[in-house]
Amino acid sequence: MPRFTALKPLAAGLCMAFAALSASATIVSGAVTGGNTGGIFVKLSIPINGSNSVGNDDFNSPNLYGFDESQNILLAATLNMDIGGPVAAGTQVASHYVFFDPATTNPAGHIIGTVDFDSDILGIITSTGLLLASDILANTSVHYQNPAQRGLEAGDSVTISNTRQIKFDTFATSPGDYVRVITAFSPGATVPEPASIALTLAALAGVAAARRRRG
Repeated sequence: MPRFTALKPLAAGLCMAFAALSASATIVSGAVTGGNTGGIFVKLSIPINGSNSVGNDDFNSPNLYGFDESQNILLAATLNMDIGGPVAAGTQVASHYVFFDPATTNPAGHIIGTVDFDSDILGIITSTGLLLASDILANTSVHYQNPAQRGLEAGDSVTISNTRQIKFDTFATSPGDYVRVITAFSPGATVPEPASIALTLAALAGVAAARRRRG
């Protein structure tokens, strides 16, 4: 029925708009700005690195890595963090993992870099205990190895350098340095209200009916 073909781009556009509105809070960029490794920032997709695991020399790379964990989670309990927070129960947050796992052992690998997010940073989890306690936020198929050795040591620094940016400055050997960044609910993740969707679909149906009448 050729007279309805013009509706296809409109319907496709609406579907794309709804999909865009349901996007998640994410790492949007990053850069390595110093250190002794000569690495770059790499955002990972899940599954990662073949084995889908991090934490036990799985990378042995000069790069700074990050990936998005669970997105827009409603906290059932207060979330404590080493930098920033705590975040109250009932808050929707997104979780992200950032790490440096170099191959070098003597001297230790040193990396300085930044990672940017698309929503405000609420805090950073850097200690072994709080990383373990917050693993419920991971909620992915990633396997987190060496939980007893995660986190940062003396001399390492990960800070909130801007509202939506962290600065990563650490020295690491085996198994590397790992932190979890907690960001606010992303405006881009807001799903349209049911009433708005209904009105849009009704409008689309009205256009279709009008085209049928004209045909």
